[in-house]
Amino acid sequence: MVTPSWAARLKAGLSGLFARKIDAALFEELGDTLLQADCGVAATQALIASLRQQNPVDGAALRRALRDAVTNLLSPLQRELDTSRAKPFVIMIAGVNGSGKTTSIGKLARWLQSQGKSVLLAAGDTFRAAAREQLADWGARNGVTVISQASGDPGAVVFDALGAARARGADVVIADTAGRLPTQLHLMEEIRKVKRVAARAQAGAPHEVLLVLDANTGQNSLAQVKAFDDALGLTGLIVTKLDGTAKGGTLCGIAKERPIPVLFIGVGEGIDDLRPFVAREFAEALIG
Repeated sequence: MVTPSWAARLKAGLSGLFARKIDAALFEELGDTLLQADCGVAATQALIASLRQQNPVDGAALRRALRDAVTNLLSPLQRELDTSRAKPFVIMIAGVNGSGKTTSIGKLARWLQSQGKSVLLAAGDTFRAAAREQLADWGARNGVTVISQASGDPGAVVFDALGAARARGADVVIADTAGRLPTQLHLMEEIRKVKRVAARAQAGAPHEVLLVLDANTGQNSLAQVKAFDDALGLTGLIVTKLDGTAKGGTLCGIAKERPIPVLFIGVGEGIDDLRPFVAREFAEALIG
């Protein structure tokens, strides 16, 4: 995994601590460093408690212990995307405006194609013409069909897309939805309606409900996870923009307080920069 800028900064801060005598003051400073990386209070306390229990004797042992503790904390978040359970397999994407939702859909389509899957996109964001155009661009780049309407009900778009997918024998449908804040109750009700329409169009759909999170939002990400999970019953997360944030420890907080699986992370702007989340690799990027 490419070491992003936030991890490099965190590791630089940790390096000085690993070179010092291990005592109570060191653990306190280590906790402060993890909090500054936005690991969250609960996760930081759990990590420090684990380190104290292991009682490492030197800096090298402390580094190994911290890396293992982070891996153990994040391991419950690791889950592979399995699209073999249905055909078409329906993935519904949600998120706030600016989280990288449409871009993540394009990259996810590319990743699925690399796994030998045929993909169809549903432009369920009927509010922004720019969103439809952006999704159409990604469809053209990936050579996949995009079902869209100039206006109208997003549920109808998803319904039509599922019919088109069955007719064409597509393996996976990825349904975009309009960006919204959890506090916009009427829009949250609308996205619940889209989910109900998908279930009527195909039994068991949507098979995945994924929330796209911008890692730059830090601990506010946890509030988004809780709100969207309460509204939709999330099955997984896509965490974007990890290459340019100082708040990469956010996943530790999510693991401790609302452990929704992280299926993918975005580590760059390229079309292939959406990677399956691997807890050990993430911990190594975080700690070294």
